[in-house]
Amino acid sequence: MKLLVTRPMTETATRALEARFETVFRDNTPLTEVEAGEALCDYDAIIPTLGDAFTAKAFEGDLRCRILANFGAGYNHIDVAAAKAAGVTVTNTPDVVTDATADIAMTLILMTMRRANEGERLLRAGQWTGWNPTQLLGGNVSGRTVGIIGMGRIGKAIAQRCHLGFGMRVVFHNRSTVSALDIPARQMPGLHEMLQACDVAVVAVPGGAGTRHMIGKAELEALGRKSYLVNIARGDVVEEAALVSALNTGVIAGAGLDVYEREPEVPQSLIDAPNATLLPHLGTATDEVRTDMAMRALANLVAFVEGQRPGDLVS
Repeated sequence: MKLLVTRPMTETATRALEARFETVFRDNTPLTEVEAGEALCDYDAIIPTLGDAFTAKAFEGDLRCRILANFGAGYNHIDVAAAKAAGVTVTNTPDVVTDATADIAMTLILMTMRRANEGERLLRAGQWTGWNPTQLLGGNVSGRTVGIIGMGRIGKAIAQRCHLGFGMRVVFHNRSTVSALDIPARQMPGLHEMLQACDVAVVAVPGGAGTRHMIGKAELEALGRKSYLVNIARGDVVEEAALVSALNTGVIAGAGLDVYEREPEVPQSLIDAPNATLLPHLGTATDEVRTDMAMRALANLVAFVEGQRPGDLVS
């Protein structure tokens, strides 16, 4: 069975994949729509990931591939409906990314609210003149209110860290009712109500057409000038132009981002924006997690090949 893996993997994962399948690894360049279509015709199975353009058009050829075992929880780079229509199974790797992504959310909350990113830039530029009582005054994290947008696995993990680790009150917005939470948390009737109630809002919803530009000008105004936005979900959930404007005009106090609307492009206006903490999509970037993601994708592949139902079936 011929397998295409669209990115390099950790050493452990590489050995495991090569031991099970005839495996070809690409470099770190995402597949274009044309390349994705060609791969579907040339390989029995593919492990794709963020940025690979598996659009509806990519599924129009004489396909050899029968499964896309996605590397990652998010799969908005795959047209799932088109895959299903073409008889291609799609899986993902949801559980193994939860803790690492929640940890990055906490990193961004702390860095942004305490203005650590600004302080580091100041020091590295040789512009720090010493301690003073009014230097880089940020906001307290402990005891504040966090608003979680999307109370799925990752949202719940973030909420637990905020409440149990920092004594934060938790409010959240979710499309469906969430019950049986392990911590005190209040589901708000609407997104704007939640944004108005919190000191820092964390975006943790899936990507896709249903959440594109979910956070725009009106939502940022609802969040307000003393509050912060953190996005660890998908970049296009936040309208980037509106965010840049909000940061530059003081509509919100700051933002922490691990994802961007047109990755890997990050506009200079966002780089230059005051109190914007910007990370290069580090959400799952630990050796252990990236290995676990690959092994989870491999397990889904093996189950499919052996005629079993994959554990992480998307469609």
